[in-house]
Amino acid sequence: MKKILPLMILFFCSLHSVAYGETDAQALSTIDTLDVPRYMGKWYEIARYPNWFQKKCVSDTSADYSLQTDGKVRVINRCRQSNGEIKEAIGIARQIGGSTSPKLQVSFVHPWLSFIPAVWGDYWVIDLDSQYQLVAVSEPSRNYLWILARTPAIDQKTYDAMLGRLRQRGFDTDKLIRSHQK
Repeated sequence: MKKILPLMILFFCSLHSVAYGETDAQALSTIDTLDVPRYMGKWYEIARYPNWFQKKCVSDTSADYSLQTDGKVRVINRCRQSNGEIKEAIGIARQIGGSTSPKLQVSFVHPWLSFIPAVWGDYWVIDLDSQYQLVAVSEPSRNYLWILARTPAIDQKTYDAMLGRLRQRGFDTDKLIRSHQK
């Protein structure tokens, strides 16, 4: 079941994107370029839109990214559940477009299933500070949104500025859930 769940998540996300395609007026824009090697490392979840696949995560949510020799990115997502256990999901991300494209796709299924388009979910970098310390990630339908930082916490002024930029881009920031880090 643990291996089927990520596949189901990506399948339903893909169905939603196909069924509710974006018009030019609704299109989600990304940052101009992404330096993927600079993006690697640990990111802490600061806030997220509620989603069913993180429902059991109560604290200490983070993502570790590492560049592989084939140019893909190894992804390790972790969170603490209410029973104290650490839940971990290991996946792979691939860049879509050129070497500086901020559009990636991520999959948490076994690599031999990677030929199936539905196992890949969009991971678009839509806001990133010049120091690569704070980022917002979403996907074309805007149903998912994460704010991540290199540190477990950020100051309120920085957070409020990010919320302002996200609101200008059409995101309902009232839906965000603040994450708890120990």
